[in-house]
Amino acid sequence: MVDSSVTPSVVRVELRPDTLNEENAKFEQRPLTKPVFLNSVPKCGSHLLRNIIRMFVPVEQHYTTQFVQHRILDQHLTAFADPRNLLSWGHLMFTDRTAVAVGGTRQLVLVRDPYDWVMARARFFLSDEFRGFELLKEGTLTTDALMNIMIFGVHEKAPPLATMFVYHAVAWLGTGAHLVRYEDLLAAVKELDGPEADEFFGQLLAACGIERPADWRERVRIGSDRKQSGTARENLTGVEIEFPDKLPELQKQMVEMVAPGLRTLLGYA
Repeated sequence: MVDSSVTPSVVRVELRPDTLNEENAKFEQRPLTKPVFLNSVPKCGSHLLRNIIRMFVPVEQHYTTQFVQHRILDQHLTAFADPRNLLSWGHLMFTDRTAVAVGGTRQLVLVRDPYDWVMARARFFLSDEFRGFELLKEGTLTTDALMNIMIFGVHEKAPPLATMFVYHAVAWLGTGAHLVRYEDLLAAVKELDGPEADEFFGQLLAACGIERPADWRERVRIGSDRKQSGTARENLTGVEIEFPDKLPELQKQMVEMVAPGLRTLLGYA
C-alpha cells in the first residue's frame, strides 16, 4: 500500500545562480497565452527541462518565487492563476487540491528510468547542495545500503520510490499532462541536429503552447548547458562514494517488488 500522506521532511537545497535570464534577452520572445507548469518526479532532470523551456518564454513570465511543491502549494497558487500566464516548475503530487490548482495549465510531467533514479537520488542526498539528511553523509553506509534507502525511503522523512513515482507521475497520466522521459530529452539534446531531436522538440514546445522559432536549436544548446545547472552530476560537491554505472540486479528486483509494472507503464520495459 502506498501512503500518499508521506511527504519529505523540510530540506534545503543550495544552488549556484545561472545566467540564463541574460541569455534569454538575446532572443525575440513571444508571450505565453496560457500558463505552463513543468512538473516532475524529483531527481529526473527537472533543471534541464526547466532551463531549456526558459529560453522560449519572456523572463517576466517566469515564476521564480519558489520551486512549487506539495507542502507549500497554498502559498503559490498565483503561479497557476496569474493573468500574466506564467511559466512555473516544481514537484506536485497528484491530489484533488493539486489537480484543481493546475487544471487550467499546460502541464508537462518529467520522469526517469526508476533504475537510474535510485542512484541519481542517492548522489544528490550525499551532496553538499542538499541539506536535511546529514546522517547519510557520515561515511558508514555502503553503496548498497544507500541505494536501498532510496528505494524504500526513510520512515516519516523521505518517501519511498513507489510513492514518488505513483503520485508525482503515474497519477497525472491521462489528465492531459504531456509525459516527458528524461532519457528522450537527453538524447535529443545530444543529437540536436538530427531528425529525432527535430520531432522531439517540436512536440515538446507544442505541448507548452510555444510556436517553435527558427533559432530553436541555439536556444536549446544554451538552456541545456550543464554549467548552468547546479544539480548536474559534475556540479554536485561532497559526493565521495562511487556508485555503479548500472543498478545492481538485487536492487532492480527490489524496484520491481515495490513498484511492479511501473517501468512498463512509463515506457522503460
